[in-house]
Amino acid sequence: VSTQSTGTGDSEVYVGTADFIGPPGSQDHVGFFSCSVFGSVAMATQHQADGDDYNSLLVKSLADRLVEALAEHLHSRIRREIWGYEDTPTGINPGNLLPGDLHSLKYQGTRPAPGYPSLPDHTLKDVLWDLLHVQENTGSVLTDSYAMEPPPSVCGMYIAHPDSFYFNLGQIATDQVEDYASRKGLGVSEVEDALETVLGYEPTTRLVT
Repeated sequence: VSTQSTGTGDSEVYVGTADFIGPPGSQDHVGFFSCSVFGSVAMATQHQADGDDYNSLLVKSLADRLVEALAEHLHSRIRREIWGYEDTPTGINPGNLLPGDLHSLKYQGTRPAPGYPSLPDHTLKDVLWDLLHVQENTGSVLTDSYAMEPPPSVCGMYIAHPDSFYFNLGQIATDQVEDYASRKGLGVSEVEDALETVLGYEPTTRLVT
């Protein structure tokens, strides 16, 4: 799905995540990842049972930072060592990036995740789970509501396109929802549930009393 309503005039670019992925046969890079930190939940729970709320919160916060750092580290290695477009004379960011550069996203490519403003459909995690065999390879699982277990977990895509950027999808209309449902082989009501946060209309099924 792509942006439909910007309110900034006809010159505004309407974009979707798929616009940053080349067609079959093109020279392009796209990857998927899933990262988790195991053991922190039990550790935090034990601290809380001992009445040590401070260290319980500290463990949870540290685990969240570690899993995000791992996703960033993997992205950096992919750009430099696997796809190899970053640390080269022709790369958009030749040389080594400093921590501040990483925080400011001064590198080529993006790392959108299901649930992001540009990629609001959490059910895409099912595709990622099947593609990477996440549960078999890591032990991380998806709940019925598409939350990742253990909680300090992240997943998403690595996109290499030099013009890719993070954006807010905004509200979408019924035409996109119906087309998306057709391509996914799902009912419109199922897709409306998955895209509830970006619907620009009230679903008919919810108007029936």
